[in-house]
Amino acid sequence: MAISDWPPGERPRERLLAQGAAALSDAELLAVMLRTGLPGKNAVELGRELLERFKGVAGLFASDLRNVKGLGPAKRAQFEAAMELARRSLKEGLKSTSALTSPGAVRDYLRLKIAERAHEVFVCLWLDAQHRVLASEELFRGTLTQTSVYPREIVKAGLKANAAAVIFAHNHPSGVAQPSQADELLTRNLKEALSMVDIKVLDHFIVAGRQTLSFAERGLL
Repeated sequence: MAISDWPPGERPRERLLAQGAAALSDAELLAVMLRTGLPGKNAVELGRELLERFKGVAGLFASDLRNVKGLGPAKRAQFEAAMELARRSLKEGLKSTSALTSPGAVRDYLRLKIAERAHEVFVCLWLDAQHRVLASEELFRGTLTQTSVYPREIVKAGLKANAAAVIFAHNHPSGVAQPSQADELLTRNLKEALSMVDIKVLDHFIVAGRQTLSFAERGLL
């Protein structure tokens, strides 16, 4: 049944306006964004199908949606806009609070920023003395399996940001959130280079789809 045939009080958009967004399910919120479904499938049903296919909201927003039936350019643009607003909201929050006291927000931000990339990228979150985010920089981009990261460029970027500390992150397009020996060696080399200019390495995250691995939590720093 088309959503337009539902009683007004049960339609997602009307419920959102009357009760607030928190009253809606994930599928209903997606239906509001999608606006229309497919032949034989209304927007709520399409939303449920997408959530099941991508294993939840995080998986949906971290995926390449270009070949998804029912998501044309206009709808993909809406999803991209929503994701970018979420990234900016999380980044603003990290600028006002210590990254060490909000590890969940750091993980969420990094997942939204780099989880969907088809190639490896290396990101630095530069922090001030209170561990608030000063800047987020994507400094290197590599192939599907390897990124070339140059300590000299990292040091220059840290000094330019006037940073007191840094959190590194890179993605594994393979979907496996496990550090390689090269990852561990690179982290040690960067930590040593940055210590010469009094910039402390607080953590290094590997992002693989919905998974994140923390070097600090694994005792690898």
